[in-house]
Amino acid sequence: MSEVPPNHPLDRPIWSALTTRQRDLAEVSTDARRFPVAIAPFADMADMSPQSFAALGALLSGPDIAVLFTPDPVAVPPEFKVLLAETGEQMIGTPADFSLPGVEIARLGVADVPAMMALTELTKPGPFSARTHELGNFFGIRVGGDLVAMTGERMKPGNYTEMTAVCVHPDHRGRGYAQALLSAVGRQIAARGEIPFLHVFTSNVSAIALYRRQGMEIRRRLHITVVQKQGG
Repeated sequence: MSEVPPNHPLDRPIWSALTTRQRDLAEVSTDARRFPVAIAPFADMADMSPQSFAALGALLSGPDIAVLFTPDPVAVPPEFKVLLAETGEQMIGTPADFSLPGVEIARLGVADVPAMMALTELTKPGPFSARTHELGNFFGIRVGGDLVAMTGERMKPGNYTEMTAVCVHPDHRGRGYAQALLSAVGRQIAARGEIPFLHVFTSNVSAIALYRRQGMEIRRRLHITVVQKQGG
């Protein structure tokens, strides 16, 4: 793992996305920003001060959660509670070309949202909401008319675009669908002059091995923290 330069846009990918290419989506309260709840639960703050947490709290209502991706562990003030604190690997690079003869990769849209929601609910690739597909291009593979695999784009910090929702139905694994979709999405990103990256829990060693085989490298480790206001 190479040394990480300071203040790189991927060190705080959520904050970078919501202050650059996806700033028009940002819900803002002074020093805190978040994506709309129907799109993604991701949020971040200018720093970890009590004032910034107060600004984040102003954006949250009821049972809302905020998912933070940060370089360092998060210590929350008493007004918040931590629902999850894990580490994840941030991997970067354009996946190697990989095609499957006879397998059609289709662009997904609004009409596919119910099937996308059902697949992500089954496979748990990470947060996926009814409007997540609005963040970028999503592609899928169907078998017998059913959506069995998909991958798409999510956060866009600076000149980087995150690949996300890498998922394959359990009955259709081991056929190369994830590799083919990562390759297709990565090529689309690279063709626009952007750099693909993704996040994966440190504990998901099989996925990390898959991404490594496709030529991606670990850039750095991030802390993934899910917080909620007390009483939420």
